Amino acid sequence: MISIIETERLILRTWKKEDAAPYFQINQDPKVIEFLPGPLTMEQVNDFILTVNSHQDKNGYTLWAACLKETGELMGFIGLNYTDWASHFTPAVEVGWRLGSQFWGKGYATEGAKACLEYGFKKYGLKEIISFTVPANIRSIHVMEKIGLKRDLNGNFAHPKLAKDHPLSQHILYRLRADVYLQGGKDD
Repeated sequence: MISIIETERLILRTWKKEDAAPYFQINQDPKVIEFLPGPLTMEQVNDFILTVNSHQDKNGYTLWAACLKETGELMGFIGLNYTDWASHFTPAVEVGWRLGSQFWGKGYATEGAKACLEYGFKKYGLKEIISFTVPANIRSIHVMEKIGLKRDLNGNFAHPKLAKDHPLSQHILYRLRADVYLQGGKDD
């Protein structure tokens, strides 16, 4: 386990095998998976942990295990993810989060995502960071806007990993360019 980012209240770190059981529980919560295709199996959780740790080794960033600094408790993930499935905006680096519902409404996703933007733009020199969700996911949209991403009004897309007629297929896209971020969010 390697700590990557530390904020006032959070530690974002690589995953360990002991994270599997609590992460599995997070992904059984109907509130957490409301805008996801369904709950994750333990096999999917274990595959996720292997994949994100491999992503960290390859890219220097990933969807890190997000822990509450005060207690060390696993809250879910917050991080950066390289996305190269076929879409009009890929390849791209996405900022994303999934936290247990007991951690919602406290600013943790915003705090962690802001730290991820700084890490991506300043440490890795990324040119743009994106995020996306279904139009009904108001909580995530609120976080995207709070951290400075702007909706790409021409960016709507059908998620390629879901059937076109799936109720969660349609997504909206948010973007933030490095030049805008480094100018303090002022888009010229």
